[in-house]
Amino acid sequence: MLIQSCLLLLLLYNYVDANFTSKWHRAVIFPSAHRVRRSTPELLDPVLQMSLPEVELLYEFLSTGVHIDQGGHLTLRDPELSSLRKASTFDVVCNDVIPKSISEILRLGDKLSHVPGPLRREDFERTVLTMAYGALKTSQSDDSNQQKFWMQSLTKLFIALRRDLMFPYNEGGHH
Repeated sequence: MLIQSCLLLLLLYNYVDANFTSKWHRAVIFPSAHRVRRSTPELLDPVLQMSLPEVELLYEFLSTGVHIDQGGHLTLRDPELSSLRKASTFDVVCNDVIPKSISEILRLGDKLSHVPGPLRREDFERTVLTMAYGALKTSQSDDSNQQKFWMQSLTKLFIALRRDLMFPYNEGGHH
């Protein structure tokens, strides 16, 4: 429940702060998001949360549960939610955009640590979803060594998200 509450707060904060414009040109953090999927141009650079109701829907997707199969494919557990149009965007973001391996997620954490300024809305959202994926994989892992690496990747993502959330305060020299 604590993880779900934290995710909701992170998503809500990002939605509210989405109008903050950055003065820096951004490198592409999630390059796979810029490939057309399933012959549908609307899924080029997909974003789930464009409005407050979509933030709440994303929270509902995560709180009702997801399943990870052996290949790392995420599916929503609730069949009713799975039938929603936004569920296809969730599927694309979770299965085609966010990284799935520990090494890819560690590289993402390293890349995020070098981003000057706040993350773009879509990068923030994808980082939160990557963190949720990593938390699920950590809880499913029986190997303590593998759990250690998953925790390391989660820590890097958490630090990047915390830095992003604290950016306006850190920029002025406040700690």
